[in-house]
Amino acid sequence: MKANRFIARTCVTALLLAGVVQGALADQLDDIKKAGVVRVAIAMGTPLFSYADANLKPAGSDVDTAAALAKDLGVKLELVQITNAARVPTLQAKRADLVIADLSITPERAKVVDFSIPYAVITIIVGGTNNIKVKDYADLDGKMIGLTRATVNDTLTTQLAKGAQIQRYEDDATLITSMVTGQIDVFSSTPSNLQEMQRRAPGRHIELKFEQKNFDLGIAMNKDEPKLKDWVNKWVSTNMKNGNLNAIYKKYHGRDLPESVAKG
Repeated sequence: MKANRFIARTCVTALLLAGVVQGALADQLDDIKKAGVVRVAIAMGTPLFSYADANLKPAGSDVDTAAALAKDLGVKLELVQITNAARVPTLQAKRADLVIADLSITPERAKVVDFSIPYAVITIIVGGTNNIKVKDYADLDGKMIGLTRATVNDTLTTQLAKGAQIQRYEDDATLITSMVTGQIDVFSSTPSNLQEMQRRAPGRHIELKFEQKNFDLGIAMNKDEPKLKDWVNKWVSTNMKNGNLNAIYKKYHGRDLPESVAKG
């Protein structure tokens, strides 16, 4: 009798453990497939990466990347439009499954979210009007420089331009408007934003001052989602090898991805 009770208890324990293991193995990827929708956060107002086209529809390399990913996953795409500062918080609040929003892979961010292998790159620059002499960080001492809050621009400039007065904006669109309308004369951003400023305000004679750094971009997701991360990494790797991600990048940015990224 005691042996039978022991066996029964052992079986129950095994079943409970199996349920725990199965629950542990469950992943957001399963939830996405079951729902038939993947929610991808996009930082709108970033020229070339994500912006509203002439028909006021989302366009850009990040938007096309999100659409291609959803198609290959076999689900519908739901774009969650956010600001740059909301990229990580949106994931943490579970308002999106993935973030494809020119989000640079940094050690600080990697502490709170997981990244895929790089799918694209972004170049960080300092630009300004041609009547201002700025060749390096030392030349920024005492000058006001505009940038977008919670970006690598913000981190890098804060660290290396300690004598500058930093004006932070909530998104790239506001930064661009401030530069175009003369509220600021120097900025830290991207070549694509520089091009947009030059297009909108040719009379301001805005030019590249110096390059700050190149950053790899990753598709971000919440931590402890192994199946989702594995699927996304395989998708990026496959679409690097077949040239699809390079074609998307070149379509909007006018250049190929660096070899280090294109080779995975």
